[in-house]
Amino acid sequence: MRVKSRHHLRSDDIDAIREAVADHLGVDIDGDTFEFVEFVDADYELVLVDGDPAVFYVDDDEPFLTVRGANDYTPRTGIVTVDAGAISFVSDGADVMRPGIVDADAAIREGDLVVITEETHDKALAVGRALVDGDEMVGDNGKVVSSIHHVGDDLYEFSA
Repeated sequence: MRVKSRHHLRSDDIDAIREAVADHLGVDIDGDTFEFVEFVDADYELVLVDGDPAVFYVDDDEPFLTVRGANDYTPRTGIVTVDAGAISFVSDGADVMRPGIVDADAAIREGDLVVITEETHDKALAVGRALVDGDEMVGDNGKVVSSIHHVGDDLYEFSA
């Protein structure tokens, strides 16, 4: 990933990011420096919090936690939890299927960005877009979350 531009954010931009992430995920992002990074060859922009890739923007959506951000600032809402059998697939970027889901936040609406976690240690594995409402996610068949970003992808591996 080639960086197109990088600059420190103003306090009002930082406040907007903190507020949006708190609204979506119930998380307070605490950091001293916030830098905005734009890429030449990616469909998202990134916000580094104290040098770590913690927040990103997908398709001009509101700011949302990256996988690393979700592991640093544990979300309380917007979570889809998968069983041990789904971990390797989700970690490799696969979309999330109903049989692998053990729990989903009922407040999730179709089209929302969600954090996908594993049930044993509550670690974030991926970020995706909900294809159905949260109360329809647990079941026997069908794709319910489209993967956007996962452990080990370019965004996850990005370092300042």
